[in-house]
Amino acid sequence: MAKIIEYREIPLGDLKIGKGQARTHDVGKDIEQLAASIEKQGLLQPIVVCESEEAGKWEILTGQRRFLAHKVLKRGKITAAVLDERVDEAEAKAISITENLIRRALSGAELIDGITFLYNKYGSAKAVSDVTGIPYDDVRHYVKYPRLMPELKKLVDDGEVDVKVAVKAQDAVDVGDDKPSADDAIKLARDMGSMSDAQRRKLVKERKDNPEISVDDAIEQARTGSKITQIIVTLTGDAHGALQRFAKDEGMSQDEAAASFIEEGLIGRGLLEK
Repeated sequence: MAKIIEYREIPLGDLKIGKGQARTHDVGKDIEQLAASIEKQGLLQPIVVCESEEAGKWEILTGQRRFLAHKVLKRGKITAAVLDERVDEAEAKAISITENLIRRALSGAELIDGITFLYNKYGSAKAVSDVTGIPYDDVRHYVKYPRLMPELKKLVDDGEVDVKVAVKAQDAVDVGDDKPSADDAIKLARDMGSMSDAQRRKLVKERKDNPEISVDDAIEQARTGSKITQIIVTLTGDAHGALQRFAKDEGMSQDEAAASFIEEGLIGRGLLEK
């Protein structure tokens, strides 16, 4: 793994944005605000670069928005952390994702895109976890379509089920020591399509806790088990906007997004069993 060997001031004209950037959506959005912040407070975190294939140039691995903000400010140079070697696109992507995660700067869509890229490169969720430091379970959560079995990919490609539902179905069959059954996965995906998100989570949990339970019984328990209650919650405009953005990034409804936050909060307080 490449390491930082020095910090230096690099002319903006000697820099180019690398292909491994994790942030790919709305890169230029609110760049003037970032520029104003840098002008007032200075650059609080250097960009990260490595030598470019082009002689005398440097490739930006993290910090493209800080670089663009310096252009807005018409600055001649920017402070950069320099790596000891060139990195390929996969390692650059891993560095960018990790740095942006530390700063909480990635949207859900960008994180999914970046982790999916790394998953396709390295071939396993564990490998992605190892190179980024992102927990294994989180990697599995973000890598959706690529890790589906072929039969579930076909259902998604044909428009029969949503990718989120297909992932839940695969999680529900990928339990125990036996090889996951494609027939069970297809049945689950089709049945889970008409369930609420809470029912889907209940079904996956039941299968993980009791791998011996049949798919039919798990489906029946999810549909007829604990009662699901709808509540009305009043939010500020800012909170509602944030919830809408989260729901869009995660591909879920606002109700599902709100329910997931409430359940996570209750689990975190020890008031609800995970």
